[in-house]
Amino acid sequence: MAWKTIDDVALAGKTVLTRVDINVPMEGDVVTDTTRIDKIRPTVEDIIARGGKVVLLAHFDRPKGKVVPAMSLGRLQAAVEASLGRKVVFGADCVGPVAEAAIAAAGQGDVVLLENTRFHPEEEKNDPAFAAQLAALGDIYVNDAFSAAHRAHASTEALARLLPAAAGRLMEAELKALEAALGTPVRPVVAVVGGAKVSTKLELLGNLVTKVDHLVIGGGMANTFLVAQGFEVGKSLAERDMAPTALEIVEKAKAAGCTIHLPVDVVVAGEFKAGAASKVVSVADCPADQMILDAGPATVAEIAKVFAACKTLIWNGPLGAFEIAPFDAATTAAAEVAAELTRAGKLISVAGGGDTVSALHHAGVAGDFTFISTAGGAFLEWMEGKELPGVAALMG
Repeated sequence: MAWKTIDDVALAGKTVLTRVDINVPMEGDVVTDTTRIDKIRPTVEDIIARGGKVVLLAHFDRPKGKVVPAMSLGRLQAAVEASLGRKVVFGADCVGPVAEAAIAAAGQGDVVLLENTRFHPEEEKNDPAFAAQLAALGDIYVNDAFSAAHRAHASTEALARLLPAAAGRLMEAELKALEAALGTPVRPVVAVVGGAKVSTKLELLGNLVTKVDHLVIGGGMANTFLVAQGFEVGKSLAERDMAPTALEIVEKAKAAGCTIHLPVDVVVAGEFKAGAASKVVSVADCPADQMILDAGPATVAEIAKVFAACKTLIWNGPLGAFEIAPFDAATTAAAEVAAELTRAGKLISVAGGGDTVSALHHAGVAGDFTFISTAGGAFLEWMEGKELPGVAALMG
């Protein structure tokens, strides 16, 4: 990939505008999960070690171009200081004299945090004049926000074209992992795609069958494929009107030499609630008054065989309704197999998407995967084969 990292740019004495994603969850004035803030530390430390002054640009929530005090990044100042272990100077605007004053007030080793870029309507419009105002504040642009790279906004796209630009450490890690998983992967490659609806992942499935050797389909969308193949799924979630589309994807996979793996047995229950009576049945024997809520043990055994035969795994979406036991069993068991193969050096495993990350943490194996992306929409669009504006801009 033809993008530069912070190793490729002279930073000494330079003001480095660093786009980050610190859109963290809060309860009142307390940050409840500092993961996204913690992840920017390597980039911040490396810029400072190379003699640069770090100026953080970020959004928070969706103020829609208006100043909303509850969405001020000033509320994160203390949390950013605590995570970075450095003084953080807050600027109550991200452009103009207020921003300039905050940058001037920061001493060597301090970090500047500017106000929510989305307080300006020009940010989401990718306005060139607004990007020029941002660019006037610094000498170098570093993008460390892969999770916002699918948005063509002023601070993620236009700004990158106005200053010497590079990827931060988190962005670099994301891009390398994704390139290793789908760009130039070690084959065979298996993708696991779960989730409720085929309709929300049509582009994803269509792209993957041309890129991977095996495609494991789970969750509610597997039910739609089962319906398409003539199986009765009782009261299960299924998009029956999408059955013809499911068959088209199957045919596209055959033409591309991709093997699709669907459940061979399933866990059914009369209702979706904790402790509901459940049983394992063949996919041919789903009772009319029951719903499919997880893949069964024979399916997990088949998935384990596929994992063992592959060198690269990319995972997006759970195999069942993992939020409630016992319907988390298949996802947890398959994740444990992937983790074991990864630890043994036999599998490169890349996973992403909110539910996927939650499921892997639930299974206790998130730390064993080669790479876990917390990027959400950007990760999904990359899997769909789309160009990400924030990444394309770094390539100049």
